[in-house]
Amino acid sequence: MTDMSNTALIKTDTVDRDWWRGAVIYQIYPRSYQDTNGDGIGDLLGIAQRLPHVASMGVDAIWISPFFRSPMKDFGYDVSDYCDVDPMFGSLADFDILIETAHMLGLKVLIDLVLSHTSDQHPWFVESRASKDNDRANWYVWHDAKPDGTPPNNWLSIFGGSAWQWDTTRCQYYLHNFLTSQPDLNFHEPQVQDELLRVAEFWLDRGVDGFRLDTVNFYVHDVEFRDNPPLAPERRNPITAPAENPYTWQEHLYDKTRPENLAFLARLRKLMDRFNAAAVGEIGDDLRGLEILGEYTSGQEHLQMSYAFELLSAKAPTAAYIKEVMDHVAEAAGDGWACWAFSNHDVARHITRWNIPEAGARLYATLMMCLRGSACIYQGEELALPEADLAFEDLQDPYGIMFWPAFKGRDGCRTPMVWEQNAHHGGFTTGQPWLPVSHEHLKHTVADAEQDPASILHHYRRVIGFRHAHSALMKGDMIDMQSDGKVLSFIRKNGDEELFCAFNISPEPSVIDAPGGNWQQVGVEFGSAGPAPDGRLHLGPWQPALALRHG
Repeated sequence: MTDMSNTALIKTDTVDRDWWRGAVIYQIYPRSYQDTNGDGIGDLLGIAQRLPHVASMGVDAIWISPFFRSPMKDFGYDVSDYCDVDPMFGSLADFDILIETAHMLGLKVLIDLVLSHTSDQHPWFVESRASKDNDRANWYVWHDAKPDGTPPNNWLSIFGGSAWQWDTTRCQYYLHNFLTSQPDLNFHEPQVQDELLRVAEFWLDRGVDGFRLDTVNFYVHDVEFRDNPPLAPERRNPITAPAENPYTWQEHLYDKTRPENLAFLARLRKLMDRFNAAAVGEIGDDLRGLEILGEYTSGQEHLQMSYAFELLSAKAPTAAYIKEVMDHVAEAAGDGWACWAFSNHDVARHITRWNIPEAGARLYATLMMCLRGSACIYQGEELALPEADLAFEDLQDPYGIMFWPAFKGRDGCRTPMVWEQNAHHGGFTTGQPWLPVSHEHLKHTVADAEQDPASILHHYRRVIGFRHAHSALMKGDMIDMQSDGKVLSFIRKNGDEELFCAFNISPEPSVIDAPGGNWQQVGVEFGSAGPAPDGRLHLGPWQPALALRHG
């Protein structure tokens, strides 16, 4: 008689619990991907309609930025109902269609959960602010004023000014790390944690495969409300906020990254493990980002991945800088797992930010697919879209409006996706788009790229396919990293498979020694160089060299 319990166990063991490790994730900003109803704003059915394009790139998953009910003061990152779709994006039924379509195409779906704060229009906050003794009075971070009426401490908002807002009903201040309309939830209240876990379970039950956790290290605040110490100018490293923002003048010891956060993440991980789901946490910290990455992703108790900011840098990463970052990762988070990105919805597109030609974009894409960690591509990156140049009167982002012109905000990377050059507004909408479609972008549409075998879109497909073809790149170790002038080199190794990877991060030719041993050149379809008769690697501008051997 067959032992059915053993059969079930065998079936369970074949599930890839590490599907996220080395995965390539495609970020979709729903307002700007595809509009299907002519209102000028992208929607969930539009995403579903365009998923064949995403799947054709060979990526493993999509990450969808927030689509929950929201007054849209921060474009969905101010949630008023965690368990419903904002009507501008569609309905829960539309989301079910999106999930079904994605899974049919072999794509996993991560959604952007914003748990650190809600909208001030969320029913929880409406009730919390109504009095000091209602059922949700302690669900947000409230504090009395100092005797002189000023805020409780010196904590600052990333969006400028004090992180405290006076409420005339409770006659107390509430904490907001971002906009005043984004009050922070109180994670020291057990009912808040329980309710947020129910939110996560709601979406897991609906079929999502995991989460991108917005500002994951901001969840918990210091219960003693101690002042943050000042940060000396020479130590300032503006990653989470522009240099023009005095937020960067503090060492943020007490308003975020508190040790109690790990206990909540452990509870969330247990829930996700029931569904074979994974999370990538966005860690915002100017000084200890990689150390926190190690704390949050090492072992099996907390997050699987952390979204690392180091390659979202303002200046183009050099060979020396990338080696420095990767050495730091190995030291601070050797057992952890990073998720790397060059562009996203919060920073200028890297083509413009780094002032690189398309050849440079190809090289960096190849490099991304060879680094240890998971990889995240932002919509339009596969077309080498530059940052859109917008006039002040076109801005929608409150961040940019506040700090203009020193900081132009985030609208330039959020303009609509371009599908066809000759279609109305690039094929994004039949109506008036919420942000202008860039004329420059119309030279880089998906339709044009599909017709050109040499386009960067096809390059992305090739390098993503190359990554998936080699377990060393997906899940292997990274060893022997060297920075030789403008050339970065390292070896990826998993089992008996080894890959030598070298990248000339420069518009000038470079020469390095070829690796010793029995290596076979690979990657010729996207420009990989081979050894010359003199036994050295002669790399042209923005050229990689890739070689494989089996032990």
